[in-house]
Amino acid sequence: MGSDLTATLFADGHAADIILGVLAIEAAWLRVAKGWRWADIAALLGTAALIVLGLRAAMVRADWYWIALPLAASLPLHLLDLRNRLRAKRADER
Repeated sequence: MGSDLTATLFADGHAADIILGVLAIEAAWLRVAKGWRWADIAALLGTAALIVLGLRAAMVRADWYWIALPLAASLPLHLLDLRNRLRAKRADER
């Protein structure tokens, strides 16, 4: 029974849906409990969400461009997050 559920979760892409749900909960927690700005949350978790969307597309055997598009879109968000972290580190060092 457990292996059937696991197979279904992965075959239908629902495993990725669960991960996206966890990312949404994390975003809410970062905003409410930690007081993060939405832009910082989007830069951090948006990258992960886009990669998971690409994974989901691959899991359901979508056309290649549905896999490539979110993966390619994750790079600018990753670079934005990296820039924000480097700026924060420099500000802390001053």
